[in-house]
Amino acid sequence: MGMIKEFKEFAMRGNVIDMAVGIVIGVAFGKIVSALVEKIFMPIVGALTTGVDFSKMGVEIRPGVAATDAVPARAPVILGYGAVIQSLIDFVIVAFCLFLVIKAMNRLMPKPPPPPPPGPTTDQKLLMEIRDLLARKV
Repeated sequence: MGMIKEFKEFAMRGNVIDMAVGIVIGVAFGKIVSALVEKIFMPIVGALTTGVDFSKMGVEIRPGVAATDAVPARAPVILGYGAVIQSLIDFVIVAFCLFLVIKAMNRLMPKPPPPPPPGPTTDQKLLMEIRDLLARKV
């Protein structure tokens, strides 16, 4: 019975609930960013690159062999550098879209009031007291 009680206390902590809400919102936010990338930015990139599919680019290291009675078929060995290029392009686009969305959200958020100016330091207080004492003597 003790383990169930411990689990209930763990699950009902504020941090766990905040994390769960953050994950759910993150998933929904991910869908927004994915749609933005797929439907808005990728067509622009496709137009700029004239439809080049980077993911299919590669260098054949060893050619494939067709199957014969004596030798089984062997697929070619390809160094697929294009997939890495495509992943890098996708990452840059997603990161840029995320930057734009967060920047827009930050503009909509209310700005916190500026902190009050710091009070005088101890040295400044002592100097003000000395000034006031000298002003009284004159």
